[in-house]
Amino acid sequence: MLSKEEVNSPALLELQKHYSRIITLLGEDVRREGLVKTPERVAKAMITLTRGYELDPREVLLSARFREDYKQMVIVKDIDFFSLCEHHMLPFYGKAHVAYIPNEYITGLSKIARVVDIFSHRLQVQERMTTQIKECIQETLNPMGVMVVLEAKHMCMQMRGVEKQNSITTTSDFTGAFNQAKTRAEFMDLIRNKS
Repeated sequence: MLSKEEVNSPALLELQKHYSRIITLLGEDVRREGLVKTPERVAKAMITLTRGYELDPREVLLSARFREDYKQMVIVKDIDFFSLCEHHMLPFYGKAHVAYIPNEYITGLSKIARVVDIFSHRLQVQERMTTQIKECIQETLNPMGVMVVLEAKHMCMQMRGVEKQNSITTTSDFTGAFNQAKTRAEFMDLIRNKS
């Protein structure tokens, strides 16, 4: 839901004008009953889908940072995300799996999911998003290591181009303790365990 400022923002009005023009260029009548409010709806949707530019993921992590003497892996898995591919502005969506090994500090578990949400609500490529999540957690919490795995379906591959409906793209990135194959393997085993 948009805030009062967003509903009255110059960006929203400008986006509405552009979407109205796009609909017309596609050969439709923007005055047709079913399309009258479409430019406004799409403009609001785009502001919502790209709200990650307005948020600082580091502040989110720091807002719930606690000193804790815990030195084992913390995993938040199966975090649903939705993003827009920056090449075609079509959705890609899937699951994020994030682990870190604390070094004096932990963060609230929901904050990991919020970081994923912030980076996914930007125009993205899956590879960059994977690295941004990893770097944000590493730089903000300074853990002994971070690992991020994203699994996603891309509408730009399903709706257009090669039209492969069941392909899944997996990306990963890691730091510190996860440079050890044994630690990475433990993480992968734990995220594959569905119990």
